[in-house]
Amino acid sequence: MSKKKDSVTEAREAEIKRTKLPRKGQLIGVLDRRLGGSRAYVKCMDGKTRICRIPGKLKRRLWAREGDIILIEPWEFDKERKGDIIFKYTFNQVKNLRRKGYLKSIDEFEDF
Repeated sequence: MSKKKDSVTEAREAEIKRTKLPRKGQLIGVLDRRLGGSRAYVKCMDGKTRICRIPGKLKRRLWAREGDIILIEPWEFDKERKGDIIFKYTFNQVKNLRRKGYLKSIDEFEDF
């Protein structure tokens, strides 16, 4: 019985260690509203709302719902309005991001 608990604990710790952090040009956001056709409105950490899409290679693997914390990459030619959703954070990863201070500005917005 203790081996199961140990493996579950190790899995959670491994998930926290593998939290994907935003790189240069990437932003953390909250999925505000689904539009259909793999598109959604996303409220980003820089205070802007963008229309983001799920790229073709992730369409079947990435299922995002309203209120999910996601990682986006703005497009090169229309950074202010459009972007791609590249990753969805799990509950434990969101807690880890809050602890590290990446989600402080989300708490400031009342809409989030």
